[in-house]
Amino acid sequence: MDMHIAADQPLTGIDVYALPPEQGESVLRRQLAAAYRLVDHFGWTELIYGHLTAKVPGDKPHFLINPYGLNYDEVTASNLVKIDLDGNIMGDSAHPVNYAGFVIHSAVHMAHASRHRVVMHTHTRAGMAVCAIQEGLLPVSMVSTAFTGKLAYHDYEGPSLDLDERGRLLENLGEAQAMMLRNHGLLATGRSVPEAFLRLYRLERACQVQLDAAAAGTLNVMGDNLAAKSGADMDRFSEMESSVGIGDLEFAALIRKLDKTDTGWRH
Repeated sequence: MDMHIAADQPLTGIDVYALPPEQGESVLRRQLAAAYRLVDHFGWTELIYGHLTAKVPGDKPHFLINPYGLNYDEVTASNLVKIDLDGNIMGDSAHPVNYAGFVIHSAVHMAHASRHRVVMHTHTRAGMAVCAIQEGLLPVSMVSTAFTGKLAYHDYEGPSLDLDERGRLLENLGEAQAMMLRNHGLLATGRSVPEAFLRLYRLERACQVQLDAAAAGTLNVMGDNLAAKSGADMDRFSEMESSVGIGDLEFAALIRKLDKTDTGWRH
């Protein structure tokens, strides 16, 4: 991929899927590389594992994924690997991919393609902890209410090596764009990298707050009506904040934070 293409194109406030495919892919690669660096910045990594994937602009079912074996702070726009729905590498790459790790992602990308263009899956300490309790995520904070009535659950079947699991995972996901993989980790999707990242951030933060609150005292769980109202208000605020897409303002601010210390991810 020629990373000189669209080098001056803004990374937020733009629909990469409305651009010419090659130009859109160039911008998407930078967005996704930034997301990997931000996951590292926030301490959400588990060694080299977990994936953030994105549908490449154009008609072909191709996706970008991290090179297997690299730390998240080593991921760049140009070393992201392009693969198909079966995890086969498209074109040339100096790096392998984790085929088993794409089983979950391919299942989600296959359904409601426009809503699940980007899929982010993490194994964070807080996320795995809340995924390991029977109650799951509770409405105990403003940010947790963003998932009231919109959060799916999928029971653990092992480390997702079986392609047959894809059908069951999709059935459990339904219309949701966030999922708790029980005894496993968090999953969030979006129509864009900024949208998916904001959703993942909120889900991770909700898990952190729940654990902190439970450790400090008795949880003050909101009633269903209040939680639903709060969640609806958060949705309305997110939709109003940007004329282009959900998460654009937040992601633009985070990109500025990255650029203050390192711009290597852009290349």
